[in-house]
Amino acid sequence: MWYNNILETIGNTPLVKLNRVTQHLQATVLAKIETTNPGNSIKDRMAIKMIEDAEKAGVLWPGGTIIEGTSGNTGMGLAIAAAIKGYRCIFTTTDKQSKEKIDALRAFGAEVIVCPTNVAPEDPRSYYSVSSRLEKEVPNAWKANQYDNPSNAKAHYEQTGPEIWEQTEGKITHLVVGVGTGGTISGAGRYLKEQNPDVQVWGIDTYGSVFKKYKETGIFDKDEIYPYITEGIGEDFLPANVDFDVIDLFEKVTDKDAALMTRELARKEGIFAGNSAGAAIAGLLQLGNSLTEEDVVVVIFHDHGSRYMGKMYNEDWLRERGFLEDKKLTAKSILEKRGGQRVVTADVEQSVAEIFNLMKTLNISQIPVTQQGMVIGKVTESDILNALLESPALKSARVGTITSKPFPFVDLNSSIDKLSTLINKDTQAVLVEDEQGEINIITQYDIISAISES
Repeated sequence: MWYNNILETIGNTPLVKLNRVTQHLQATVLAKIETTNPGNSIKDRMAIKMIEDAEKAGVLWPGGTIIEGTSGNTGMGLAIAAAIKGYRCIFTTTDKQSKEKIDALRAFGAEVIVCPTNVAPEDPRSYYSVSSRLEKEVPNAWKANQYDNPSNAKAHYEQTGPEIWEQTEGKITHLVVGVGTGGTISGAGRYLKEQNPDVQVWGIDTYGSVFKKYKETGIFDKDEIYPYITEGIGEDFLPANVDFDVIDLFEKVTDKDAALMTRELARKEGIFAGNSAGAAIAGLLQLGNSLTEEDVVVVIFHDHGSRYMGKMYNEDWLRERGFLEDKKLTAKSILEKRGGQRVVTADVEQSVAEIFNLMKTLNISQIPVTQQGMVIGKVTESDILNALLESPALKSARVGTITSKPFPFVDLNSSIDKLSTLINKDTQAVLVEDEQGEINIITQYDIISAISES
């Protein structure tokens, strides 16, 4: 058996039992692994549905251009379908989205315009506004409009909901979904409630989003809105696809808890999922006390972890935001273990011979070079040797004439992994500014010494 094209492989994703991250919950928790779709996300389902419905309605013609504002996954689904069907794609996205997502869209031939995150939806610079303007300006263009397009929720009503009902043999009691456009939770949730009105539908929200308060009070509170890091869930407006009558409650999850749980899923369950999966499980754990042994909970895992390598799966990124404890050695802890040590520098005006004698006296092999107190480069034993082999007369020249590019500067919180990556045969050390503003040098020897003392 074979498929006629990649679009026929969308759907029928597996349901996998979680064991370790949910071990303290009484319920059976099942993850709907949407990463097996060709675009590695659940958005493939509604992307092809929106396109096919637009074709049937006569608003998308052969050779047309698909416009959309996307956080990446919907764009991927649209781009895959466009590659098969012969459409051009222009996507707008925000500058908070991971580089991996943007690169993936471009890999499928899409044009991507990156817009600022921290602006209101009605601002002409927002990715919503830019996509709407392009729809009017580009000939033969159609905007998918995933937030308000009913085909979004319809795809999940026709596909995702029935799959879950069949896979759980009708035993599902709770559906847990991170809410962004609202299509997944509203479509699948509506189908499941039609089969069993007692099914609880829980939406996971993020701090900085308006969903939870609006559900509980009916008030759209602009004071609730502020920038957040979590990707794929939450909004600063109310998409038409969010059916608040289907969703029984919302639970907010912090950026930190969402990011750390995303990593836990890989480490404890072997599931390489995206940020919204971490948020969904973190939210479920916050609500877990209300669950019983008879409950069967299905949690949607929207997308793949490969799109978050520079963020949730990057320890330095997490550490910079205070999300990760300093369990590994960092530049700061290496300096603390080493103790006080005066950094020797060479002034750009000193002679090569003078600096060479200084290095011999102090038994060091490299020195940062400064000009008016600022580090502008470095000089090593190899630099001096190569210079003198070329011209012995250079021993009286300014050291600035043989200065090579400076050692890289790192943050105090930089991990030992990052330091080890930077230090190699071409770069023998890194520089770090301590809390007092003093410049320190860390060499490979310092790293080895710190490890041996740990």
